Formats: sequence, C-alpha cells, structure tokens
Amino acid sequence: MKVLLTGTDGYIGAVAGPTLLLRGHEVTGLDTGLYREGWLYPDGAAQRPACLNRDIRDISVEDLKGFDAVVHLAELSNDPLAEFRPELTYQINHEGSVRLARQCKTAGVARFVYASSCSVYGLGTGDFKSEESEVNPQTPYARCKVLVERDVGALADDDFSPTFLRNATAYGPSPRMRFDIVLNNLAGHAWTSREIRMSSDGTPWRPLVHVRDICMAIATTLEAPREAVHNEVFNVGDTRENYRIRDIAEIVSNAFPGCTLSIGTSDQDNRSYRVSFEKIRNRLPEFRCSMDVPAGAAELKDVFEWIDMTSELFEFRAFTRLKQLRHLLDTGQISQDLVWRRPALPPVGKHHLAEKARIAR
Repeated sequence: MKVLLTGTDGYIGAVAGPTLLLRGHEVTGLDTGLYREGWLYPDGAAQRPACLNRDIRDISVEDLKGFDAVVHLAELSNDPLAEFRPELTYQINHEGSVRLARQCKTAGVARFVYASSCSVYGLGTGDFKSEESEVNPQTPYARCKVLVERDVGALADDDFSPTFLRNATAYGPSPRMRFDIVLNNLAGHAWTSREIRMSSDGTPWRPLVHVRDICMAIATTLEAPREAVHNEVFNVGDTRENYRIRDIAEIVSNAFPGCTLSIGTSDQDNRSYRVSFEKIRNRLPEFRCSMDVPAGAAELKDVFEWIDMTSELFEFRAFTRLKQLRHLLDTGQISQDLVWRRPALPPVGKHHLAEKARIAR
C-alpha cells in the first residue's frame, strides 16, 4: 500500500515507519516536528520514510490524493498535556482528526487507521472492558478519542473504511523516546536514581502493550481483508498484560536490582480499568503480542546500559511531552496555537558582507 503515516517523528511513529517499510509498504511520513530534538539511541533502521514537515491542521485534499491508506498518530498525546491546554486538545485531536478523515474520504483514500486509546474506559469497575463496554473517559484526551471514533465512524461507507485501534498504555524503547508514560518512567528513575517512586498507593489497574506490538497491530490492520476491519474498534494488547501500578513497579524493581521502592498514599488520577483483548485475538489471528512487561523492563535496562544513560538525558525535555511544549512556548519558537514561528535570522556569508559594505558607504 501507499501509506501516509502522521506523527512519524513521535514515540510510536518512529518505530511504525520502519516497520511498515520492512513489510513492503510505500510510506510517507508527516510530522510538525515538535519533539524532533529528542533522539535517544541509534536503532539501526535500514530505511526511514521521507517526512513532510506539516501540521495536520494544514493538510489539503490535494496532499492526500494517491494514498491507499492513512495511519493517523499525530495528536497531542497523553493526559497531562491535554489538561494543560484542553481547548487546543479539542481543536487538534478532535476537530483536526475528523477534518483529516473527511479530507481522506474526499481524496479517495480507502483505509483510515486511527490510534485511539484504552483510556476511553476511564474509571472502570468489575469486569474486563471489551469494545462493547460503555466508555467512561475522565480527561480531555480520552474524551477526544471517543468523539473521533463517533464522528469518523459516521463517515464509513463502501469507499471509506476506518478502523479504530484502542491501544493499551505503551511502553518500551523508541528512538523518539517518551519518559512520561508509566513503565518507561519507572524504569528511567530506577536506572538514574536507584529509586522507584509512586505517588499513589499503586492499586489502579492499567493494561500495557509494547510499542512494537502497537506497530504490528497497525500493519496487521492495514493488511487484513477490508471486511474484517471495516469501521471496527479493536482493543490492542493482551488480556494477560493487565497490571496494578504497584505490580509494574515491582517488575521494574526485579529488572533493576538494588533500587528502593516507595509507595505513596493517594493520587489525583483515579483512572483504573482492566481490558479484554479477545476481539483482536479472534478477528485478526495474525496479530499476537510478542512482548510482556517483565521482558520490556529488561529490554529498557539493556538500552540504558548500552547508551550509558545519564540523569540529564533522562530528564531532557524532548522526552517528556509537556516539558518540551512549555520550552517551545516560553522561548517563543511556537505560538499559543502550537504553530511554528518563522525565525528572524541574521544575514550570513557574502550577503552579510555586502550589507555591511552598503551600510559603511
């Protein structure tokens, strides 16, 4: 397929691009570049997609013509960032994503794969949540996911086939690393400070999935028969990979021996949900998760040891979404709408010398 991958320079996109290329797809990336400063390690990818430096809010129908599929990852990601600027989250994540899907339909793009999230289940109690369960989003980020699923799903017809992948909480190494998600964060602290700290009592449940397994779910969806994925929602993960936060911390403690483990008492984040992944297992038998959390924690330790990761690198702003955006805003590199500003660069080279001579005259 000829695929447009939005968010190609993000945490998932940096792994998804080479994955799809290796599987024989012709991939073009698209990214506004907000997090491009961060590159944790060389991953040895033989090929990466060519990337259009573009905001999804600026994409036109003409830009989309000729593509067989769009894989849409490019949104403001994670709950703290969404709470920071909720109005922009709705503008970009909801309105921007629906606008992109409408343009894809007009341009004749047949497949649209949307990266949704298991966070739509929010505050769940009792049984494992399936795709048929009632959603209960607790944050602007999760509410936007629900709205996009609803509004893009309404566009589905014989010529336009969307699929919604509700990914579990991601973990694992990526060159465009994120240290603001639970397992990566706990592992990073364990390596740099020899301490595993939880602000809560660790009782909330979360399903986790490795970043490479998310990318394989994307590839499997693109390659599946249309009737198997048309306007369908799939939870992405493995039912065995539901953990309490304190269990995740203990797994990290086992992978990073010698660390102290501290458990808090309460947290403002009251989300807790367990998720069933039987639908994707049954409907897309080619997809199976290749990693579990213990293996992922050990893999992170290997990467940290390989690159000799320092505290400064772990804390680098580009690996934490909210830190990076605040830096770009504070330094005036982007506007309040998160649009790049054109820098006023001084003249250089021969033109600079000519200008100095003119002024001297």
